[in-house]
Amino acid sequence: MARTTGFLFNELYMWHNTGMAALWYPAGLKVQPGEHAENAETKRRLRNLMDVSGILDQLTDIKARPVTDEEILRVHTPDYLAGIKEGSAAHGGDAGEATPYGHGSYEIACLSAGGTVAMVDAAVGGSIDNGYALVRPPGHHAEPDIGRGFCIFSNIGIAVHHARHVHGIKRVAVVDWDVHHGNGTQRVFYEDPNVLTISIHQDNWYPVDSGHIDQTGEGEGKGTNINVPLPPGSGCEAYIGTFERVVAPALRRFKPEMIIIASGFDASIYDPLGRMMVTSTAYRKMTRIMLELTDEMTGGKLILTHEGGYSAAYVPYCGLAVMEELSGITSSIEDPFAEIVDGSGGHQLYAHQDDVIKQAASLADAVPPG
Repeated sequence: MARTTGFLFNELYMWHNTGMAALWYPAGLKVQPGEHAENAETKRRLRNLMDVSGILDQLTDIKARPVTDEEILRVHTPDYLAGIKEGSAAHGGDAGEATPYGHGSYEIACLSAGGTVAMVDAAVGGSIDNGYALVRPPGHHAEPDIGRGFCIFSNIGIAVHHARHVHGIKRVAVVDWDVHHGNGTQRVFYEDPNVLTISIHQDNWYPVDSGHIDQTGEGEGKGTNINVPLPPGSGCEAYIGTFERVVAPALRRFKPEMIIIASGFDASIYDPLGRMMVTSTAYRKMTRIMLELTDEMTGGKLILTHEGGYSAAYVPYCGLAVMEELSGITSSIEDPFAEIVDGSGGHQLYAHQDDVIKQAASLADAVPPG
């Protein structure tokens, strides 16, 4: 079924400077300079593949706009914002933990958060059925007072507050399929009964000692946070099972008016910063499940915003599969890795993976009903 699907990209996202590093360690006397893992290449190659495939011209172009300091301060502290602005105006720095940035990155981070906000506006306004914001820097690790894991501002946190303040959206669900725990989003909404946060991630990977299954929210937000810490090596059946047995029941019980997906592709089988086995075929199926749930509950208010994913070779094909499913358009490009990765061992659901999903499914049954 063809849908009106929005797509957002801005060249300035590619100009965010994370410096020289070995994976994510900064260069120095003991670390030879190299390319930082969070660089522009995976995002640019995804956008380029969409262009070559012919799908890009069939999507609705959505323009980003920078968020204001007032919008940022709905999530972040004044001291944190002031520090980012000061560093960006000079030669850059580190936003807190493993989050290097360069001159001008404050402005680019404002545009990244603003890209997610613009997609919210387009979805609520009815100009699109769903949309994908290919933004950078990412946001799901950023906490109110510290940047972490390459994330400066909470793109989703700012967008959710915008949806509530400007559009009157009361209940929002955030589903995070990035391989790392969405600690920032969890912290922002941990006591909020009107935002359901679900993170499917590799157990105890990043941040360390974060994303445990017993972290379910506090105060009025009790029951509105679900973590699914899957064991390393989890493949397609574990992920699809999580969406069918945890995500779907939780969303049906919560009844959100809008769903935002934190779309990281670092759970893919070839990612250097994850140890999972997800393929483009599985990302396509997860997207299909989310579309069906969105059509059932929110009338099409489904927004995806880009997070991690560090395999320059494979991220584009995972992203294209998601975009084809969102739009209902079949492109001219097939995943050249599909025969190998879909046929590899390890995709079946193992008992130790099933145990985690069973525990998480019990949490879905305890979500406060909408």
